[in-house]
Parts: sequence; structure tokens; C-alpha cells
Amino acid sequence: MAQRPIWRGHLRLALVSCPVALFSAKHDRGAIRFHLINPETGNRVRMVTQDAETEQPLSRSKLVKGYEFKKDTYVLMTDEDFDKVRVQSSSLMAIEKFVAADSIDPIYYDASYYLAPDGSAGRDVYAILRQAIEETGQVALSRVVISQRERTIALRPSEGGLIAQTLFEQRDINDARPIFEDAADTKTDPDMVQLAKQLIERQSGHYDPLDLEDRYETRLRAMIDAKLKGEGIEEADDPDEPDRGNVVDLMAALKKSLGESTEAPQAGAQTRKAPAKKAASSRGQAAKPARKRA
Repeated sequence: MAQRPIWRGHLRLALVSCPVALFSAKHDRGAIRFHLINPETGNRVRMVTQDAETEQPLSRSKLVKGYEFKKDTYVLMTDEDFDKVRVQSSSLMAIEKFVAADSIDPIYYDASYYLAPDGSAGRDVYAILRQAIEETGQVALSRVVISQRERTIALRPSEGGLIAQTLFEQRDINDARPIFEDAADTKTDPDMVQLAKQLIERQSGHYDPLDLEDRYETRLRAMIDAKLKGEGIEEADDPDEPDRGNVVDLMAALKKSLGESTEAPQAGAQTRKAPAKKAASSRGQAAKPARKRA
């Protein structure tokens, strides 16, 4: 069955426009869902809506939403209140401006959609806009109403069409500075950085979504299948789980990862002795505990 668009309208740049349709880029892959079960009877548990103070059962159809503006005190909102502030679903997706693709931090990207031509009319305009955006290396910023909420979107070319990605607002994103403050102050050893860069180059490759399978869900499905067959499933150790109790010699670990020898050089070999102060500093960094904040 053909996928149905979640929005239809016109994409416009200045006085140029074309009919477009917005489609969801992801689908429900049949994620595993569970119900709460009474283990004594095998029956599902029914959640009862009740008044928190009187414990009187209530019908959801009679409830209203409330905003808590101070402790246990609410301003009540009706459906009519929400209707008055709802943004009208415009059929026009006007491009407001263009920005460099790398000027948007990936942390601001939210959900992805496909923006495709809606019918044959204006298909040539769509193709011209897509190619112009691609060749300039820009992304177009616009707005669209999805599920009664207006969202800012970034349009970028991909797979011969345009991808529309909703963007978080600044107030949606936590400030990273206090979280990364200690990490940003950590001094690095240039030699270790160089070894790490060599390791990165050795393990560089092309991105393949199949490489990032959800291993937990795979094992969970295997567990369910085994239970249905009356079998069990062995608990496997995660080979990627690091030993957090070990203080690692970082230089030795980097060299070992690159396949270099960490043994002492033989007599007669030319060596470059690192300054004692610098070596001590490197060892101190590897074993130094996290700094406590006042």
C-alpha cells in the first residue's frame, strides 16, 4: 500500500513554487512491546484513573488538562483554550533563508521526513531547487505545522530528492559547558594524540546502517522465541565492556592497538628519552581521579 503524506502544500522560494508532499522517513518496525501481567492469574492489569485525593474512579472523557503554576495549584485548560492558540496548518512552506550545512550542530536535528513533488505539475521546479541547493552546499530553512505544532525545518538534498528535518529550539537543548568543563581543561600529550590519529585512520571506513544493529533487541527477541519453545538462553559476556577497575597505561594501549612493540629497545638502538617531568605528568594524568567540584 502506498505511503500517505502527512502534509501537502507548496514549497516556495521568492516567486517560484511547486506542489510538494511530506512523508515520514521512518516506520514502526514492530518494536517489542510488553503489557503488565498479574503473574498469579496470567491476566493483564487494568490501570484505573482516579482522583489522587478522594481515590474516586473517574472517566477519562470528563478530565481536563491543568498547568501547575505553584505546588498543587493548577490553572485548568479546556479544548476551546487550546483551539484559540493553535497555529493554523498553512499549505505554504516558504523558504526563509539559506545557511551553510555545517553551521547547524547535529544535536539540533530531530525527526526526518521526505519532501517529494506532489504530482507531475512543478516537478521541474522541484528538480531545479533541489540541484541549486545541492550545488551551493546550503540547507534551506522553513516552517511546517506537524500535529498542530509549528516546527522549524531544514531542507537538504539526498537520494535525488529533499530531506526535511525538524530542528530543536535552543531552549530544548541542555547547556553542554558545565558538563564538558573538566574534559575541556584536560591537557593532552601530542605523541599520544598522534598515535590516536593513526588508530582512527586505520579503522576508518564507510558508514553502513547494518553495522549498528540493536544487539539488545536481537537478544530480547531470541529470549522470547526460546521461552515460546520452552528453552533457555545463555547469558553472554559483552566483549566490548571495559574493565573500569584498571588504570591503563594509555601510551602502551595505543601502541598495542596499532600493533607496535611496547618492549624496551635493545642495546645499541637509538632512543629518544622523554623529559622526566613530561613523562611523570602523563602517568599522573592516566591515574588522576576526576576533580571534585566545590
